[in-house]
Amino acid sequence: MNSDVHWMRRALRLALRGYGQTSPNPMVGAVLVRGGKVIGEGWHRKAGEPHAEVEAIRDAQHKGQRVTGATLYVTLEPCCTHGRTPPCTEAIVKAGIARVIVGAIDPNPRHSGRGLKSLSASGVRVTSGILESNATRLNEAFNHWIVKGTPFVTVKAAMTLDGKIAAVGGESKWITGEIARAYGMRLRQRADAILVGVNTILADDPSLTFRPTKKRQDNGKVLRRMILDTQARTPLVAKVVTDRWAHNTIVVIGKDAPQRRAAALAKKATVWHAPTKGNRIDLRWVLRRLGKENVTDLLVEGGGEVNASFLLERLAHRIAFFYAPKILGGRASIKAVGGDGLLHKNEWLRLREVEWENVGRDLLLTARVD
Repeated sequence: MNSDVHWMRRALRLALRGYGQTSPNPMVGAVLVRGGKVIGEGWHRKAGEPHAEVEAIRDAQHKGQRVTGATLYVTLEPCCTHGRTPPCTEAIVKAGIARVIVGAIDPNPRHSGRGLKSLSASGVRVTSGILESNATRLNEAFNHWIVKGTPFVTVKAAMTLDGKIAAVGGESKWITGEIARAYGMRLRQRADAILVGVNTILADDPSLTFRPTKKRQDNGKVLRRMILDTQARTPLVAKVVTDRWAHNTIVVIGKDAPQRRAAALAKKATVWHAPTKGNRIDLRWVLRRLGKENVTDLLVEGGGEVNASFLLERLAHRIAFFYAPKILGGRASIKAVGGDGLLHKNEWLRLREVEWENVGRDLLLTARVD
């Protein structure tokens, strides 16, 4: 295997250690190599803390290793601007690193390529594009947000083989098995916010929290919880507005919602008054506001109508559909994707990057939405 590919794979594995912790920054890993051996490594742990490149340099120095003349492998182009931390390009040049190997270029149009040009101008040899697709996929949510200003949207649903998420009476818990549910928690761990419709609150009274498993201990992850609730019907005793994380709950209501109910909810959680289209919340308005509040990754776990709104309005970017080996049937059973549907074949949603995975006894389909 090409040595550059080998070390970049290691840097990508390091980057994943920041999974769910770095937003609104990207996940980044870095490896310092001299003479074919690792002398230092690091990853970006949390927004506001040192970037991966600085972590790797400090790691090498702490170990008494000579950094001058070493090669740095980093999954994302080093920053060259002042933010909450100084530019990584300055730290690289100051450390005397001779060569920098980069996975993906900074997606921000204002910064893209500037870090590499700055390094080259300082005499550092630069190579980019090593495992570029892997490095880009790692931060697809950040990449979308930094360019578009709105969150990357994943629609997640657990259903029977015939596409049903609940029986006529509303019974829906534990369609899938324990392994699939643990995988769903991993999706919540990555997200900045989780969104459902008010019907989900009325039917299930969910907590909508990140619950760590034995393998993934509690890292203090607190999700923003979004409820689409045009008429302010969220019960004042619902978990999402009464538990200790109620301050992280946002109830999005229509401007014509009853004022008394809206005022009562506002005493328990944050209430957004959103414009409506017909009797539905304007989702584009919601996404723009979330983007301004640094929500880069939005997980939609709504019922069939909310799922349909995001999918059929072309606002979703990825799906994660879990299929249990069960058949429910029933014309009135609740579908994973409801709505009015798409009438013409040329309107149908097309999926790409389709991947099927066994998760215990269930199946998981992940794909990008065109």
